Amino acid sequence: MDEEGIWARIQQSDSHALKILFDQQYRPLCVYALQFAQCLPDAEDIVQGVFIKLWTKREELDIKTSIKAYLYKSVFNACMQNVRRDKKTEGTLDFIKHKVLQEQTQEDDSELLEKIEKIKILVDSLPDRCKEILLLSKKEGYKNKEIADKLGISIKTVESQMRIAFKKIRKGFGKNNDEIVLMICVYNL
Repeated sequence: MDEEGIWARIQQSDSHALKILFDQQYRPLCVYALQFAQCLPDAEDIVQGVFIKLWTKREELDIKTSIKAYLYKSVFNACMQNVRRDKKTEGTLDFIKHKVLQEQTQEDDSELLEKIEKIKILVDSLPDRCKEILLLSKKEGYKNKEIADKLGISIKTVESQMRIAFKKIRKGFGKNNDEIVLMICVYNL
């Protein structure tokens, strides 16, 4: 049966004619659609959708070219529509990701600044000797032995004062004190 005969029978609701056309064109159309689709299941969905549209609109369609040319053009158009939709979705998702990351970074920066300010306040509230030892260690970079020699005190006293300083700072942050010691070291507070 030739293409014109198949199309004429399809227009008369002959499902057997549709099956003949489907069997002839399905695989080549899937291979064609695969050039534009991301995977075989997507290509198959596109081709099946074209056949469904062909069947549901069979009485309205006025095909001027061959049925084969119409099917290929329909598959191409469906593929391009999917590509445009995917790019639009991808662009929207990229925008949303960027926005979320930007907001998260702003939140992180403001939280970090709050923590640094709180550490500075807590360091300022330490007893003078304790504060001096902490600043010599973390801000000036002195080793415990160097601090002991500079201040004329024992290393044990330096270690004890450092423990007291960190304990008070941790206490000032309550339960959320995991990164506080690290922040003191990194930001030279």
